[in-house]
Amino acid sequence: MKRISYLLLVIFMISCSKEVTNRNPYLQELGFRFDINLSLPLYSPLTNPGSPVYISNQTVGTRGAFVMNTGFDQFRVFEASCPNHAPNDCSTMILEGQNAICACDDYEYSLFTGQFLNRPDDGKRYYDLLEYRATANGNVVVISN
Repeated sequence: MKRISYLLLVIFMISCSKEVTNRNPYLQELGFRFDINLSLPLYSPLTNPGSPVYISNQTVGTRGAFVMNTGFDQFRVFEASCPNHAPNDCSTMILEGQNAICACDDYEYSLFTGQFLNRPDDGKRYYDLLEYRATANGNVVVISN
């Protein structure tokens, strides 16, 4: 009886699926912490929903980050390096309204969702923006990874 129980337990453990995470091979996930004081003029656009700000600080991500207030004191933070290229001279994206544009090939990403908006239909694997954690506490937004 013990043998059957062990056999069933082993079969059950083997049959459990493991969640697979698709890591972006182009971007390292660096550990950092950066505080944004919304009282400072540089970050005052973040007090309004839908107004993104580029943080070019060298201690934030690979090429900086885009921060956007998405409403109701919720903030989204995304890596500023194009997720579909290894970091190079043209991979730092630029802001265009509420989207980020990759200068290498005009790939466009939403700063509300992080989604790749003009994904080519060529069968290749493409990545959405790499998102960082954002926590609002009063007049300070802490971004980290």
